[in-house]
Amino acid sequence: MELESHCVSSRLLLVDDSPTNLRFLAHVLHHMGELFFATDGPSALQIARDKQPDLILLDVEMPGMSGYEVCQQIKQDPLLADVAVIFVTSHQSMEHEVRALEVGGVDFISKPLNPPIVRARVRTHMTLKQQSDKLRRLANRDGMTGVFNRRALDEILSVEFRRHMRIGAPLGLAMLDVDFFKHYNDCYGHLQGDDCLRHIARTIVASTRRPAESVCRYGGEEFMVVLPNCNAEQTLQYGHWLLDQIHRLALPHQNSDSGIVTISVGLHSQIPNETTSIPELIQHCDEALYCAKHHGRDQVCVYQAADAGVDA
Repeated sequence: MELESHCVSSRLLLVDDSPTNLRFLAHVLHHMGELFFATDGPSALQIARDKQPDLILLDVEMPGMSGYEVCQQIKQDPLLADVAVIFVTSHQSMEHEVRALEVGGVDFISKPLNPPIVRARVRTHMTLKQQSDKLRRLANRDGMTGVFNRRALDEILSVEFRRHMRIGAPLGLAMLDVDFFKHYNDCYGHLQGDDCLRHIARTIVASTRRPAESVCRYGGEEFMVVLPNCNAEQTLQYGHWLLDQIHRLALPHQNSDSGIVTISVGLHSQIPNETTSIPELIQHCDEALYCAKHHGRDQVCVYQAADAGVDA
């Protein structure tokens, strides 16, 4: 079952096999974020993967799968490893508290529950989680353009590859390169070149609006966009849309054939499986980008297994 509060700044998953306990927790925490509920371990794991909560309040004693087992699976899942887990239990012995911390819990609340204590503990760990997320975002950002860096790209692709393989959905990738960028730097200088890349990055971000789409600086004047749940046709449409948005910028480039800054785009979409790998997906995108460059730049190419890439 699933309930929502009026505040959507944070997401909390409450897990307990007792509906009475869930109603109590919902009453205590209703103002602290968007609430989701599960009454058993498997349901908790499924909802956690689907909703990506910031914090989980997890009952220890549940039939079938204990809270400790649920927490262990959460911490082993790349999608959920950073979620804060607070255990809720009637046990008050040191052994149970140590066990909760050993499997990855951040705190331990004993029953019967005291509402002010529950709210204070949840508020504390939500604040810590938000601070941790902020630091992680800063570490994963490219200092010049503000988009994700290569380190973040590796993490994003790892998560999305596994998720799309699990649900059997296509994962789209777009790799783009600024055409004649060396000539641009030679003509206008490196400071102006940096400004050009910032304009390009902002335009890509503005053109990438679906949930979970991520823009990353791949290196130099190359960028990559991760396009979740995006089939070949949708990926191709995105590539042409992106090309058009860069045209609309109309950044002057006197050493370009068109007189403005343009990009070349390589595209690939595939349902991940056990026989493919992330480096292979990137390589396919890179080959498609090479195809676009080879055929005159300022265009989109898609990867095809038979001959690496074709004009689109």
